[in-house]
Amino acid sequence: MATGTEYVDAGKAVNAGALSGLVGSAPPVTKGVTYERILNARSEPQNWLTYYGAYDGQRYSPLDQINTENVRRLAPAWVFQCGSVGLHAGKSTYSFETAPIVVDGIMFVSGWDGWVWALDARTGSELWRYKHAIPYDTSLCCGNVNRGVAVAEGKVFVVTLNAHLLALDAETGKVVWDQTYGDVRAGESATVAPLVVKDMVIVGSSGGEFGVRGHLDAFKRETGERVWRTYMVPKPGEPGSETWPADGEAWARGGANCWITSTFDPELNLLYVGTGNPAPDFDGAVREGDNLFTDCCVAVDADSGQIRWHYQYTPHDLWDYDSTMEHILFESDGRKLLGHFDKNGYFFVLDRTDGRLVRVAPFVDRIDWGEIDADGKVTPLRYPDAEGDPVHFWPGPAGAKEWTHAAYSPKTGHFYVPVQDVGATATRRRREFKESIPYWGAGVAVDLDDMAGAVSAFDPSTGKEVWRWRNDVPMCSSVLATGGDVVFAGEPTGELNALDARSGELLWQFQCGSGHHSNPTTYSLDGRQYIAVPTGWGAWTEGFLPGMLGAGQGSALFVFALPEE
Repeated sequence: MATGTEYVDAGKAVNAGALSGLVGSAPPVTKGVTYERILNARSEPQNWLTYYGAYDGQRYSPLDQINTENVRRLAPAWVFQCGSVGLHAGKSTYSFETAPIVVDGIMFVSGWDGWVWALDARTGSELWRYKHAIPYDTSLCCGNVNRGVAVAEGKVFVVTLNAHLLALDAETGKVVWDQTYGDVRAGESATVAPLVVKDMVIVGSSGGEFGVRGHLDAFKRETGERVWRTYMVPKPGEPGSETWPADGEAWARGGANCWITSTFDPELNLLYVGTGNPAPDFDGAVREGDNLFTDCCVAVDADSGQIRWHYQYTPHDLWDYDSTMEHILFESDGRKLLGHFDKNGYFFVLDRTDGRLVRVAPFVDRIDWGEIDADGKVTPLRYPDAEGDPVHFWPGPAGAKEWTHAAYSPKTGHFYVPVQDVGATATRRRREFKESIPYWGAGVAVDLDDMAGAVSAFDPSTGKEVWRWRNDVPMCSSVLATGGDVVFAGEPTGELNALDARSGELLWQFQCGSGHHSNPTTYSLDGRQYIAVPTGWGAWTEGFLPGMLGAGQGSALFVFALPEE
């Protein structure tokens, strides 16, 4: 390992020795990561090449060395302890929410507050690190977080809280290019894991709680040049603008941010984009109408950025039910479909060629905000009203499932979803719009008790629950399904669980010392399968589990494997 390697801090070279006591570089493994390899990512399960593992968003790996018979022997192989360094940008807590990317023995991981690391995936040894300088006064609604990186053609792509998209040299961590794509002064930020599609990098904006206009952006992978931008709230005269007030500028601060990574169907050339809530949250009187394209699945042409179709899950949202969450692509009886578990408590199956509703069913027990019938008709029942009286509803604003992701196993044909069964009380409060100030239309108190959680398996052909593993508190972390018929799911209280994919039986458990709010991934090296799990509790805890405010945050990446023979 060489010495004297320089590392980059906000575009300026600094010596890494003072930062970590370790200098070096990573081997050039990402130079061979082409678009074609990402297209066929599941054919090389030893790697985890993109955010969900593959473009379809299934969070499934065919690796089966770890299975229902031997998972009880799983043990830590190594731990990378990131630590919390100095003051954090923003006024809210941090959380370790990333999805580790692995390419031929090298792991690339992002952290909160502008950190990126390259690690040896066998040992956890740090190869290089990057730290982006982020202004301390960056406006953040929901925590100092970042959900991951993308890699391709020798580069690592990552966004920063102050709305930059960076390309780093994958061997050294040096900045190759830096593109600003949001106005931090207006409250825009960025937390999404980038997606490499063809010769582009696709990213979305955050900041809907500050009354910004959400957008999806595509940049040239090599140069950072913008290819297209698609706003998710139409301006007057554009399709969908009739769903916003004709007078005023409600559309210009309407939200609909795309802060979770899209999925992609290369045959249809469509990105499936989830959009966030309308702004202001809860107060619908200032934005009469359905408020397209908030709370939608939006199908976007990957080459042009044009919207091809949309499906709106919660028209005129009065409950903060973002629909940014993953749209998982699968096929049934030769039909191209997608599955989506929405914050509003319903599981949707859509035809992904045209957005037609195929099936809708509840996936959580308590839903009283409204009803959605078999045809998709939405009937609101309980919401914050103009009189300002407190109104309690289930699910609360964190939803029956937060941003953390479900998984789908093509082996079992089932979806696996982390469930939050918790309500909230909201009292509407009119707030005038001011740039960079939270545009929040209610006071909200999330229930401190009378809550539950689960990991549930669902059959998409019927919408019926197949099994349920129950928990006393909401489940707030993404799940991972494997070819060994094991589903991995972390708890807020620190336990990592291995469940039988066919029965829901708890097979194994390990206490990681801090709550899970991240994206576990899996890979293999030299014939040995590993499970990589970032742990670190925090972010918008008051929204989904306020009873655990102040719990130990942690910042460790645990990697598990079976004992070597």
